[in-house]
Amino acid sequence: MRWRAAWDGDVAWALRRSPGFLLSFALLVLLVAAALLADVIAPHRPFDLATLDLLDARLPPAWAAEGSAKYLLGTDGQGRDVLSALMFGLRISLAVGLVATAISLVIGVTLGLVAGYLGGWVDALLMRVCDVMLSFPPILVALLIDGVGRALLPQAHDSLALAVLIAAIALTGWVPYARTVRGSTMVERRKDYVSAARLIGVPGGRIMRRHVLPNVMGPVLVLATLQVGTAILIEATLSYLGVGVPATSPSLGTLIRIGNELLLSGDWWISVFPGLVLVLATLSINGMGDALRDALNPRLR
Repeated sequence: MRWRAAWDGDVAWALRRSPGFLLSFALLVLLVAAALLADVIAPHRPFDLATLDLLDARLPPAWAAEGSAKYLLGTDGQGRDVLSALMFGLRISLAVGLVATAISLVIGVTLGLVAGYLGGWVDALLMRVCDVMLSFPPILVALLIDGVGRALLPQAHDSLALAVLIAAIALTGWVPYARTVRGSTMVERRKDYVSAARLIGVPGGRIMRRHVLPNVMGPVLVLATLQVGTAILIEATLSYLGVGVPATSPSLGTLIRIGNELLLSGDWWISVFPGLVLVLATLSINGMGDALRDALNPRLR
């Protein structure tokens, strides 16, 4: 019944009538399907060394004069199929972006609720921490955290290195959630339903969790949608700089960096296609976020 009510609600109706949302959603579904089904639909296994042939290295796309129908988008300097590498790389980029955004959301919403509801010195302390975080570019903070993590754990397994990368992105992305939720909570805590809950002795934690939180999640959902695209771009930037995803499981940023080394040699397809997929993924997510923001604003419907 809840899903039916949500489907028939004003927000869902506005989203169904938004061409931008439908186009972005369709594109994102296509990209996610390609990433999730890479093991099934990818024509090659680009990271399996036993299947690579250096004689096929740096082949142009299939429609070029020297291209091969075996490799639709060409190959890189090691003979890996670019199309297959894109599917596997997109899976890693999307996973890092979604997990990092989820962690940032939990941290930011929790701290924002506490700061907005309690106020006083707690609010002042948390907001000063937010001001400090905002004074540094996210890329530099992520580089610092990632560098410290790799220095402390130089022999870390690839999965642990990936966790350090996710932590670096998450710890730079919680501030917008905290500030947004804090402002909305300060408005909600003055309303009658919160005062009534206090009068009957409802604990503060339950008031924040059961009453205030559902009423401040609208802006948070929009922010989270946009933040996924930002997290993917930060991951791609870190991977491009060589401190992101391990080389054994490269993401889109790593593929762009590899292709950039051969760009001046005329092998444009090695970096252009990963860059194009990165742009499409970011645009589709941001397009959905913009449409969701408009749908949640009654003045724009």
